[in-house]
Amino acid sequence: MNIQLYYAPTTCALAPWVTLTETGAPFETVAMNFRKSEHMTPDYLAINPKHKVPLLVVDGRKLTESVAIQIWIAETFPAAKLLPADPWRKLEAISLMSWCSSGVHPHLARINSPGKYAAEGAEASVKTHAAEFLREAFAIADGLLAGRDFFFDHFTAADAHFFWCCRRATQFELPLAVHVHCHAHFQRMRQRPSVAAVLAFEKEKLAQFAKQG
Repeated sequence: MNIQLYYAPTTCALAPWVTLTETGAPFETVAMNFRKSEHMTPDYLAINPKHKVPLLVVDGRKLTESVAIQIWIAETFPAAKLLPADPWRKLEAISLMSWCSSGVHPHLARINSPGKYAAEGAEASVKTHAAEFLREAFAIADGLLAGRDFFFDHFTAADAHFFWCCRRATQFELPLAVHVHCHAHFQRMRQRPSVAAVLAFEKEKLAQFAKQG
């Protein structure tokens, strides 16, 4: 099986990179430089008109959207236990990842690029409202993580996806530490070998891209 993961530093493609690493399966990372708009080139648009990452290519077949990719990884490599075994709990994990994608990620995007979502002069208001929604989201997650190391009885893809949300929040200097259980989960995840590996890879690629100008 030939697996390629299209990835760009700081993006949510970090989550499937982590879970693929957890499986132990060989895969190729195709690192893209968004600062040079490599995701908007004709070559990339030809394989992914959505012009985003992650993109998973398996033996030539293409799959987009983080949640779908995570489900494929979990079901293809069941020994990694990337989703709970119980059917209902599995759906809860998928629900949690969907919430990360639709209920957390969009607000992080508004803080990162408020000009894409507001008329000139209204950017500050967009960032303020996005931060309020994120405070609510992290408070909800804080309750789910209270007294637990992970969202379920063991590490799952949901933990990888939420780790990215937390990491992005810290990059924007949002006060994650006030949500003590989220902060503890974030620090715990940073110690995981798969996470340490992707962060090292990302650091290397960012340095490489910086040299390219």
